[in-house]
Amino acid sequence: MTEKMTIKELLSKVIEGKDISLEEANLLIRPDLTDLNELIQASDIITKHYFNNTVEMCAIYPAKMGKCSGDCAFCAQSVHHNSKITPISVQELKLDDIISKAKDLEKFGTKHFSLVTSGETLNDEEFNLIIHIFYRLNKETTLKLCASLGSLTLEKAKKLKNAGVSRYHHNIETSRSFFPKICSTHSYDDKIETIKTAQQAGLEICCGGIISMGETAEQRVEMAFALKNLNVDCIPINILNPIPGTPLENQKLLSAEEILRTIAVFRFILKDKTLRFAGGREKALAEHEYLGYRAGINALLIGDYLTTPGKSIENEKENLKMAGLII
Repeated sequence: MTEKMTIKELLSKVIEGKDISLEEANLLIRPDLTDLNELIQASDIITKHYFNNTVEMCAIYPAKMGKCSGDCAFCAQSVHHNSKITPISVQELKLDDIISKAKDLEKFGTKHFSLVTSGETLNDEEFNLIIHIFYRLNKETTLKLCASLGSLTLEKAKKLKNAGVSRYHHNIETSRSFFPKICSTHSYDDKIETIKTAQQAGLEICCGGIISMGETAEQRVEMAFALKNLNVDCIPINILNPIPGTPLENQKLLSAEEILRTIAVFRFILKDKTLRFAGGREKALAEHEYLGYRAGINALLIGDYLTTPGKSIENEKENLKMAGLII
């Protein structure tokens, strides 16, 4: 089978609503077997078939920063690393500032707004404060509310839903086979348990990971299939931003071509799921960022990230215009 036929045949398969296999995805990810331009063109067809020409924006707000007991190798918030960040506690939050920020983002066309906390879980006092904020956001905005609060019990998941939260974010970070090289303080199965608990409470799931941490191309495919098997609703794709003081501060980034290929293969595997540009894309893709939307991205995280700044909303909209997308 020629490389052109491979892409063409798999494209037809996906457009018909069928799934590609792990073996087929591992052929697509190989640059020696498939042409990147043809792959991007095909993934763009898949995206437009399932999502037309639209793109969805979301934003996050750091509701707790730093002092995390986890040792995730990429993270600036871990107490195990020497990155210089200023901790923020839930108790320090100013509710009016959060409401004002959310309303401003709403005016710009943001659909989802998430409160994000550091640490593997929240204590009861912290959780109740967060719940109060969500009740206010639900009352005073029309935003779809999301939460990213670490591990979760079913009782707390139901409380979030009752407070107006519709989606829970909890990344698996990478593939099961690579995860032990990234984190030792909690397990991959701990991640899966939290995701299934949130699903049991009736919450949608936002779950993805980070590429360019030293994993193989096959391990990126492995992660995509794990997300497919979990039937998550939205997949944020982060690209490592090496932060001084973390174990991955000197990690070499994937090339723009490898990143775009990965996005395109994710679109083939996760044909009808939202693929969201998240952190790290500015540095890793630079002027090629707009091509990510042609490779399969149909959503983006706007504004600042947790420990690193993002682009202005005006700049983001210019990229979307270059890609021919409608908010």
